[in-house]
Amino acid sequence: MVLSQPTCGRLIRDIRLNLGLSQEDFASLIGVTFSTVNRWENGHSIPSRLAVKNLEQQLIEMGERGKELLNKHSSH
Repeated sequence: MVLSQPTCGRLIRDIRLNLGLSQEDFASLIGVTFSTVNRWENGHSIPSRLAVKNLEQQLIEMGERGKELLNKHSSH
């Protein structure tokens, strides 16, 4: 998954919201800090390779909805 900002930040926010998680809870789920998720969503940084693997895993676990989100943000 290779996405640039701000597309990456929007995808991360959509994943988090679809899971019904706060930034803090989502950060804990994927193994980063709250401030890291906040920077991603606000377009101040992009995820590391390890974080991208964790994000991809969340998309896989979301099943069809995860595929829809990835397609939605890949087309921008």
